[in-house]
Parts: sequence; C-alpha cells; structure tokens
Amino acid sequence: MKPADRIPSAALASLIILQSVMLSALYAGVPPHPPEAIPLFGIAPFLGLALSVAAAALILGPGSSHAGRCAGCVAALMALLSFGPQKYFDAQFALIWPAVLGGQVASLVLIANLVMKGRSGREAAVAGAKS
Repeated sequence: MKPADRIPSAALASLIILQSVMLSALYAGVPPHPPEAIPLFGIAPFLGLALSVAAAALILGPGSSHAGRCAGCVAALMALLSFGPQKYFDAQFALIWPAVLGGQVASLVLIANLVMKGRSGREAAVAGAKS
C-alpha cells in the first residue's frame, strides 16, 4: 500500500472505531449514548449500515478503485449524520465533542482525499487518451 493510500484508509478506520464505540455505548446504555431512535430510523441499524459501508470501502481500497472511492464518500456522509455540525447544538455536546470533532475531521479528510484522487485519476485517463 502506497503512503498516499493510507490516508483514506486511516480515516475510514477512525470512523469505524468511532461508530463502533457509539454503537457499544447504545447497547450498554452508558451515557452519553445515542438515542435508540431518531425521526427517520432506529440508530442501531443505521450505525450497523454505516460500519458496513466503511468496512466495504476499506476492503475495496478507497484510494485505488472507483467503487472504493464511492463507498468511502458514502461512508463519510453517513458518519456526518452522526458527527456533523448539527451536533454543536446538541444538549450533550459538552460530553460528546471529542467524537464529534474526530468524526468531522476524519470525514472531511476522507472526502477531500477521495475527491482529489478521483480528479487526478480522470486527468490521467484523459492524458492517456490524448496520447
């Protein structure tokens, strides 16, 4: 694995760990834990899906394949539903801020890295087609 490919993999691993800890806190009932349900869905099934998408992106190679980049971006967006800027207004923000900031940094690093890799891959393909 190239050093540049480790950045999105590290961000995905960070999101997997953060979401696993939150899911464990939910099951254990250890405060602060996420609510069991939010208006659109139950949080445990959502975290399970978010974890599985992040793991799939990690296996596909977030820096080496189009499918891996797409899955990585979806994983980052799903993580932002749990750790996004809306959490600044959460009543328990004082208790969850490390996870919120860590999730935001990991998600933003992942999205930025995958978008840059996607652009450089398209540019290389266009340059190769012109030759």
